Amino acid sequence: MAADILLGFDFGMSRIGVAVGQSVTRTATPLTVLSARDGIPDWDEVSTLIEEWQPIRLIVGLPLNMDGSGSEMSARAEKFARRLEGRYNIPYDMVDERLSSRAAREHVDGQDQLDAIAARLILETWLNEA
Repeated sequence: MAADILLGFDFGMSRIGVAVGQSVTRTATPLTVLSARDGIPDWDEVSTLIEEWQPIRLIVGLPLNMDGSGSEMSARAEKFARRLEGRYNIPYDMVDERLSSRAAREHVDGQDQLDAIAARLILETWLNEA
């Protein structure tokens, strides 16, 4: 059975964490952190990741408020996900990421890989719920 590859994204206004995962082992690995300007990444960098990994689905963290309601950031994350789908014609799912950044801090000392680790946790959440 071939593994289905997925890319996970931890959306942010200045940084977007990226992780890769696969469906057979239901595990994910932090890949990189993309710089963004006002939530917009360098699309050439995203295209390189898409071409390299050939994901069948994209998973984007949805930053909800603690009470489960939406926010300006959740609307921006959903817009980012729609842009990904529109550019690459790859379906996406949104995953509640309320505690991913806090959990990521437990796995890393510095800020450098924090967003990529958060993306890994988002992707693993999706894999475990799928």
